Amino acid sequence: MIIRSKAPLRLGLAGGGTDVSPYADLHGGSILNATINMYAHTTIIPTDNGKIYLEAQDMEESETLDSTAYLDTTGKLALLKGVYNRVVKQFVKKPLSFEIYTRVDAPPGSGLGSSSTLVVSILGAFAEWQNIPLGEYDIAHLAYEIERVDLGLAGGRQDQYAATFGGFNFMEFHKDDKVIVNPLRIKQRYAAELEHNLVLFYMGTSRESAKIIEKQTQNINDSNASAIEATHNLKAQSIRMKEAILMGNTNAIGEVMHSGWESKKKMAEGISNPEIDKIYATAMQNGATGGKISGAGGGGYFFFYCPQVSRVKLIKSLEPFGVKAQNYHFTREGLYSYIVTE
Repeated sequence: MIIRSKAPLRLGLAGGGTDVSPYADLHGGSILNATINMYAHTTIIPTDNGKIYLEAQDMEESETLDSTAYLDTTGKLALLKGVYNRVVKQFVKKPLSFEIYTRVDAPPGSGLGSSSTLVVSILGAFAEWQNIPLGEYDIAHLAYEIERVDLGLAGGRQDQYAATFGGFNFMEFHKDDKVIVNPLRIKQRYAAELEHNLVLFYMGTSRESAKIIEKQTQNINDSNASAIEATHNLKAQSIRMKEAILMGNTNAIGEVMHSGWESKKKMAEGISNPEIDKIYATAMQNGATGGKISGAGGGGYFFFYCPQVSRVKLIKSLEPFGVKAQNYHFTREGLYSYIVTE
C-alpha cells in the first residue's frame, strides 16, 4: 500500500500580511488568494520494521529513526516530524512505522506558501492512511497549529487554508483563530484574462520570511502608526481586488496591486530592497500597471499585471536582472489524497 497526497501553492493577490498576529487578532484581516498548479507532494509507505524513514527529496535531506511516539523537532526535517508528532498524540495514540517522501514544486522561502502547503500535504497523507475524519477547516486549522504553535514558526494563516480549500478564495481572519473562507465564483473568462495578464517571475533568491514577519509583528506590538495604517490599507485593497475580479473590471487589478505594493513596503523593513525597486520600476516602464512580491517580501517570486499585449515586452525587459517567467495555471481543487494498492 502507498499513500499519496498533494496540495497546491498559492498566489496572494491582495491583503497579504493582514492574516498575521497580532494584527488579525486586534483588527481582523482579509486576503484574496488563488491556488496554482504547483504543488507540495507527499508519499507514505507503511512498514513493519520498527523504523521511521524521512526524506525531503527536493532538499536532499533524509533521516532514519526508531519508531517512537515523539520525534525531536529541533533538528532537520522539522515539518515532517511535527506533523507525525501531532497525528500520533491526537489521533493514533501509538508509534507508527513507515517511510515518507516529500517534495515541493517551489523552493523554500519562495513566497508561495511552500512550507505551510507541505504541512497540509503531509497531514492529508496521514489522515488518508489512518482514516482520520477531518474536514477542510479541521485540516487547515490543525496545520496552522502544528506550524505556528507546536513548531513555533512565525507566519500567517492564509497558506494552510488556501492549500486545503483550493481555488479563488476571499478569507477573513478574526480573533481566537477564527477563519472564514469564502470561495469566489469567478467567471471563466475573467479568470482566463487574469491568468493571461498576470506574469509570475522567480527572482532566483530565497529569503527567510520569518524574520520579516517578526519585524512586522513587532511594529504592530509597538503601535507603529505607519505600519498599522499600511496594513489597514492592505485589508481594504483585498476587498477592492475581490470586487474587481468578480465584476471583470480587469483595468482596476493593476491599480489595486500597485497601491498594495506601496502599502506593503511600509509594513516592515526588508520587504523591498534596491534591486527589487529597480525590477519594479523597469516593469512599470514596460507595460505593467502593478505588481507585488508573493509572500512576506525580500525575494522569491514577483508577479506583475500587464494588460493588453505587453506580456512579452515585460518579460524581455526583466531578462537583464536574471529573473525568469514561470508558467502556471490557476487551479480549482485543493488538497487531494489517495491510496495506491498493489
